[in-house]
Amino acid sequence: MYATFDLDRPGDLAGALALLKAKGAVALAGGTNLIVDMRAGRENPRRVVSLDKLDALRGIRQTGGKVTIGGRTTVTDLLRSPVIAKTAPALVESARQFAGQMVRNTATVAGNVACGSPAADLVPPLMALDAELTLASPRGQRTVPIASYFTGYKKDVRRPGELITRISWKAPSPRSRALFYKLARRKGDAITVVGVAVTLEVERGRCRRARIVLGAVAPTVCRAREAEAMLEGQTLNSELIESAAKAAAAAARPIDDVRASAGYRRHGVHVLVRRLLGQAWEQLS
Repeated sequence: MYATFDLDRPGDLAGALALLKAKGAVALAGGTNLIVDMRAGRENPRRVVSLDKLDALRGIRQTGGKVTIGGRTTVTDLLRSPVIAKTAPALVESARQFAGQMVRNTATVAGNVACGSPAADLVPPLMALDAELTLASPRGQRTVPIASYFTGYKKDVRRPGELITRISWKAPSPRSRALFYKLARRKGDAITVVGVAVTLEVERGRCRRARIVLGAVAPTVCRAREAEAMLEGQTLNSELIESAAKAAAAAARPIDDVRASAGYRRHGVHVLVRRLLGQAWEQLS
């Protein structure tokens, strides 16, 4: 049974933010998480603020060296965008693996971030891009690196009434490669067992920047910072890649659940990090 709640459909962002100040108010974008949680009784909002009229929050653009997507941009929008195909191929790959077609048509990028799930498919490639989130409220707006956004399982730095309005990142260098792999129990419409995103940037034959991001193996999506540090400034080879993969696996904090054991997840991190780093380095060599 659904709880009793008031539904508002403001026509602009200012109106939405004013309504979200109220105690018990939640934002409704795609609803692919919220409606499920309401039906299950995990969420009982007093007021639901629909964002369906806020067209300004939907769209993808590249201005100079910066890519910006609106919070209401859907997963299908990502798949159809030439800008995303050029500047964020790992994000495209994660979007392809995201749920099923009907969910992709509705689910939003900001919603996937805001739900706080460690298995959120879009978060690892966004974190590997060093993406930033714009959080807006009636008091103004602020920018938070996505790597600093999550504070615990389904917990984050958002203040009451704040809304993710934009996600942005610096367009990557031509001398960089970004890859993503989702390990799940089937190819489509499945929750992630292990998700790995990597980004490598090369300068003069050495790794200038490395990002290794792990999903579904800790309370939050997280970077394997020790493994990244092992690669930066180095010319990669199979031994170094293997060491970084082991460090990434050691950084994981997986659990046993109905989809996989903790041991299997840790092994998956090791294998996928090694594979993706090798592929990225080979493409750059």
